[in-house]
Amino acid sequence: MTATPELQTASAPSMPEPRFRISRYRRLAWIGSGLACLLSLIGLGLSWLNPQIHSPLKPGLDFTGGTQIQIERQCPIGSCSPIAGPDVQRRLAALALPEDGGDAAPNISSAAVQVLDQGQSMVLRLPALRPAQATAVIQDLNEAFGPLNQSGTAVDTIGPTLGAQLLQGSVISLVVSFAAIAAYITFRYDRIFALLALVALGHDVLITCGLFAWLGLLQGIEVDSLFAVSLITVAGYSVTDTVVVFDRIREQKTSLAGLPLTEQVDVAVNATLTRSLYTSLTTVLPLLGLIFFGGSSLFWFAIALTTGIVVGSWSSIGVAPTLLPLLARR
Repeated sequence: MTATPELQTASAPSMPEPRFRISRYRRLAWIGSGLACLLSLIGLGLSWLNPQIHSPLKPGLDFTGGTQIQIERQCPIGSCSPIAGPDVQRRLAALALPEDGGDAAPNISSAAVQVLDQGQSMVLRLPALRPAQATAVIQDLNEAFGPLNQSGTAVDTIGPTLGAQLLQGSVISLVVSFAAIAAYITFRYDRIFALLALVALGHDVLITCGLFAWLGLLQGIEVDSLFAVSLITVAGYSVTDTVVVFDRIREQKTSLAGLPLTEQVDVAVNATLTRSLYTSLTTVLPLLGLIFFGGSSLFWFAIALTTGIVVGSWSSIGVAPTLLPLLARR
């Protein structure tokens, strides 16, 4: 009597039930990102139309050239006598600067004045001054608003030629880095993945620039070479975070081939969600230290990086993956 071999049936792999389904909130994600991008474009446009800026972002001393004087008063924070920017501007307008080398003294009546630390310190942005002229400005401010802390006084001068070179170099570095990122992901990944990674990169950079455009319009915040460095860093972080999600989608393509692409995206986002959030949190924590304890020189650099990393984490979770099923169908 021959034995009948036992038939064994292989069960199809079951889909891991994701705790968080990003596809359910994709329209909300698109609306939120769309509004943020629209506000950013409006801010960049208004900044360009502003006759005092005439640029998408308000350029700082690094790009325009000139002299920046930072002074510190000898008084504890909170107990300094109040100072208003217009008062300092009127004082500067009445100051007669000495001529240097036979050249006429520059007009400093339109100097930009920023009062910091409840009146304890000030930052003045003026046309390019000679050393004797900068000393005359400091002495006059010492008489009017002093006494000043000499160790807290800093004078930085950048010529217009060097400023133009720094601006050109920053723009070239941004273009080259973005082009290199685009070339790599286009070669390394599927065309749709590459396109969405670039969309997420543009989304993150646009919102970061839009924030600083509004800050330039409302508070006179300027961008410098450190801001260009922060944009390059944000671009690299954005692509890395997005590629992690796309890699998981590609890895599970075989095991979940019978499922719709929308559900595959949900599984991939759910699997990488904790990793993305923890990575972003551990990156933002040192930046918060720079924001609160790093001083004024690194404050806006840290703000730009923090904004880009937070927006980059959002785009890698809620924007790029949710657009994949839409583009794949088309």
